[in-house]
This record gives sequence, structure tokens and C-alpha cells, in this order.
Amino acid sequence: MKIDCLIAEIGSTTTVLNAFNIKNEIKFIGQGQGPTTVLEGDVTIGLNMALDSLAKNIGADYIEYDEFFATSSAAGGLRMTVHGLVYDMTVRAAKEAALGAGAIIKMVTAGKLRRTDLQKIKEIRPNIILVAGGVDYGERETALYNAEQIANLKLNVPVIYAGNIENHEEVKLIFEEAGQPLYIVENVYPRIDMLNVEPTRKVIQKVFEEHITKAPGMSKVRNMVNESIIPTPGAVMESAILLHEALGDLMVLDVGGATTDVHSVTEGSDEIQRILISPEPFAKRTVEGDLGVYVNLPHIVEKIGLEELKKKFPDAEELIENRKPIPETDREKEFIERLTKEAVLTAVRRHAGGLRHIFGPTGKKTVAEGKDLTNVKYIIGTGGALTRLPKRVEILSSIPYDNTGDMFLYPKKGVKVLIDNYYIMASLGVLSKKHKEAALKLLMESLGLEGA
Repeated sequence: MKIDCLIAEIGSTTTVLNAFNIKNEIKFIGQGQGPTTVLEGDVTIGLNMALDSLAKNIGADYIEYDEFFATSSAAGGLRMTVHGLVYDMTVRAAKEAALGAGAIIKMVTAGKLRRTDLQKIKEIRPNIILVAGGVDYGERETALYNAEQIANLKLNVPVIYAGNIENHEEVKLIFEEAGQPLYIVENVYPRIDMLNVEPTRKVIQKVFEEHITKAPGMSKVRNMVNESIIPTPGAVMESAILLHEALGDLMVLDVGGATTDVHSVTEGSDEIQRILISPEPFAKRTVEGDLGVYVNLPHIVEKIGLEELKKKFPDAEELIENRKPIPETDREKEFIERLTKEAVLTAVRRHAGGLRHIFGPTGKKTVAEGKDLTNVKYIIGTGGALTRLPKRVEILSSIPYDNTGDMFLYPKKGVKVLIDNYYIMASLGVLSKKHKEAALKLLMESLGLEGA
């Protein structure tokens, strides 16, 4: 069978392969999966198994394709370290850019790097290092010092510089003399009241694509994949940004076995903008590494409390001990739904901003800080738990009702809940980089909005 486009999601344990036609007829054809074979030293083994699975599922003797894209969180995903000047300013801006691109941030520093910091960078061996610091035409020395220290490590790891514009020539010279790879991009924090994370986010994905095939087990990936490869969480963000063009302000939740990701694409309300004490990115991602319903299930159990869980699930200890990557029985699903709800509500609480009262010479004043979700019109569920569990819509619909004292900047009651029914948001995020209209049509279909 001839197929226009294949898209692989190469996860840490499983590789999912989605097939689409996008030329004469825009259509989702089917899905297959296989193990991710990083440990075997060749990820194409698992890709070929996923291809065989796809052929079987769609009843094809063979599959030919024109374009092959991929998203990847294999080989440790996109590991980054971030180094800025002041934690609440340039460091935060750089961190937002890295998370939005789909990175796993392994280390964050503010100020001049110490010897212990440099040792830790060597131990982490990140895929990319991001250096920022100083608003444009502001403080210069910290970013230059950090650039020199990192260049002297000779790690041969790509470095992105996204700091004070006045340092461009000197930073370029530092890395040229050290013979180390460097990418220079616009400042992530060009002035006190402005974040500029989008240019850095795009460059991070470009650098990841250029260097991912050097990761263990990924060296042969280009044997099959002839189009873009971007980090899986970054691909979900691409889909969220694309959907914003069609639907307006929205947020996307993905509860996985190890983490829970929240993506929001919204400027927020004018009312909150007027009292916001520091800028927030238009497209924001947070990842909660302790909130997963398989690998990190014990963390959620601990958060709820085992004795509390036993009130509804007297067999909780047995369910925990015998947990599976995908729950099978109704009882297992009911238990995972309870944990998924806890993961969702906790992750949104950490992602959202809030209101607080401060007291000054003129009396009490209300200010806002963090991400404003009050204008969000749609909450979208993707990932294994939120596309497969029976109560997925009910779980997501509970978010606005968790707003204790109305002090969180949450979506309002009545927000619409949509589900990525085909579980293809990440695939369509990478597809949108080349075939935007086809990706949007397929996204709308997966969300049940074909006629919208």
C-alpha cells in the first residue's frame, strides 16, 4: 500500500507509528506500535516492528511512503542545562523557552558559574546548553564569563546564546576560538517587561533535529526518517499553537506514565494583564516529573495518602503492586482514573498563576502573578490516560471547580472539554511544520470538530 506520510513517536519504551494521506484526500489511515530499541543500539529495529504492526492493522501486505517524520523522547529525550543572570528574570525566560521546545531541564543556574556547576554540566552531558543573561544593552559580564567557562569545557555540545545583544560578537569569538558549536538567537528577555521566548524555542528544536541522530541508539534513524524530527513534548506544543489559530485560547493536558505535561496558549484577560507583576509567555509548558500514573504512581499515592485511597479502594495496595502500563480491568481503570484526576488537578495548580493581596502605603492592593488561564475556552486531553480512560471528560471538566477561594487564575466554569480521540497530537505537531493545513484538518477531526 502506498501512503503519503508516516509519523513515528519514538518514546522511551514504545514507538507508535501513525499513517496519513495528505495529498488527494486528507485522512488518518491507522496506527501501529513496537518497542523502542535504543538499548539494542538501533532505533530502526523498533521502527520496523511498528511498521509491521501498522501493515497488519490496516490489512496491507506492504507499505511504501513518500514522507517520514518523527517525534522523539528516546535516548533520554532533549536534555538541557540553562544558565542566566537573575533567576526570576533571564533564567526564567530561558527556562520557559526550553520547556516550550520540549526539553527536559536537568540543571538551572543564576549568576556566574562555579567550579561545582561546571563539574555537574560535565556529568549531565546535556544535548544542548542554553546561555542567557542581561537585558539588551544591560549587564554583560555574567553571560560572557559563563560563555567562556562553558566553551573551555570542550564538551562539543551545541550551545545557544540568547542573552544581551551587545555580547553577540564576543560570544561568537569565544566559541570560534574554542572550536565549539554555537547558535546565536534573539534575547529571551530583551527588556524588563518583555519575554521573547519563541525565537529560542524554534532554534532549540532546529538544533535538536540536527544533533538527535548522535544519541545512543538513534544513529540509524535517518535510514527511515526523511523529514523533521522534533522532541515529542515540543510537537504537542506545535499542535496547541496551531489549534489556537482555529479555536482561540486553550490548554492541553497529557498525563503519562512518568510525567504530566500542561501546555497553555493564551495571552490571558485584559483585566489580569493590568495587575500582572511580571510577564508570562504566550505559549507556556510545564512538566511535572513526579506526576505519572505508572512509573511515578507511588508519588501520586503518597500525595493523596494511602489511607485516604483505601476508603474507596480497600484493595489499593494490591492495585499498586500489580499495576500495568495500560489498565485492563474496570477496577484498574477506576483506580487509575482517581490518580489521573489528582495528577491533572495538581499539575494545573502548579501551571496556573494566582491572585494575592499586598499591603502598601495606599492600603491593600490585589496583584496577579503567573500564567493567566481565565480566557481559556477549551481544555484538551491527549496522551494515554486522557484519551483512553472512561471518565476522561469528567476528569478534565473538574478543573475549574478546584479553584480554592477563586484565587487561582483558572479557566472558568463551562469551559469546553475536547479529547484527542486518535491520540495523534504529537504526530500532527511535527507534520504542521511542513503541511500546516492538513495537520489542522486532522487535528480538528481527532477532536470531533470536523465541521467547525
